[in-house]
Formats: sequence, C-alpha cells, structure tokens
Amino acid sequence: MAFSKYLTPEQALQKLKHYCAYQERCHYEVVQKLYDLGVRKAEHDTILATLIEENYLNEERFAIAYAGGHFRMKQWGRTRITYALKQKQVSPYCIKKALQQIDEADYEKTLRQLAEEKYRSLKKDQYLVRKKKTIDHLIYKGYEHDLVNKAVARLTGKGANGEE
Repeated sequence: MAFSKYLTPEQALQKLKHYCAYQERCHYEVVQKLYDLGVRKAEHDTILATLIEENYLNEERFAIAYAGGHFRMKQWGRTRITYALKQKQVSPYCIKKALQQIDEADYEKTLRQLAEEKYRSLKKDQYLVRKKKTIDHLIYKGYEHDLVNKAVARLTGKGANGEE
C-alpha cells in the first residue's frame, strides 16, 4: 500500500526508531520498511546511518538474537539458521559470529532430543523407514548431515558404519 502523503525524513526516522526498538531488525528489513513508508531512495542512507549511530540498528546484535531465538524456540540447526540469515542479507561475518554463540553442548542435546522424539513418534513404520524419516526431519530442521547420522546411529543402537 502506497502512502498518499510523503513522509519527511524526520517522521520516517521516528517511525523506524520505534520499529527497531520494538524488536531487533536487520538492514534489509529496515530498507524494506523505508520503501513501504514511501521514503525517497536518496534519503535512505542518511536515515540508516542515523539508526546505526544511535544504536537502534546493529546487524551483529540482530544475527545473534535471531540465531539464538530460532535455535531455542524453533529448534533450528545451524544450516537452516545460516540460510535464513543469508535470505535477510546478513553479512557472513555476522552469521559466523551468531553461530558461535550457540552452545555446542545444548546444540547436541537438542539434536538428540529431536531425534528421539521423531523416532518414537514413528512406531508403526519399519526400522529403515523410521530411520530415514528421522534423518529427513533433522536435515529439514537444519542440522548437519554428519551430526544427524551419528545421533540416529546412537539412537538405533548401531555404529556410524551400521555395526552393532
């Protein structure tokens, strides 16, 4: 929806301060909001610079909050978090920094719990079908292949090579 009246840069800045204060935002989301508000493209850089200077907008802080939140709440793995942050045009440096904030022990514990829950929920399926569906589910959630294979192997009582 286009605005019928033009917002001054000051009005747009106030709206964006509120927008950024409500929840962490990345640069891409703020630029999209500027377009939605009908702000002239020539004024975008000035407004963005002001938001960054006044610490309303911080991409590293956004990436850390996003990664931590999606890991804890949605139980996403690193691969899916990385993909989502790339979609939001977050820099590789910030993505790397955000993923480092996820505790390795919590990550492995969450992976094991998800594997156990999924495997138990598939009682009626045959062994190989249960195993494949569990692996597919964990890959979809964004966990790395090698970690998924180890977790499922541990769960099914077989070693990584299929040995008892």
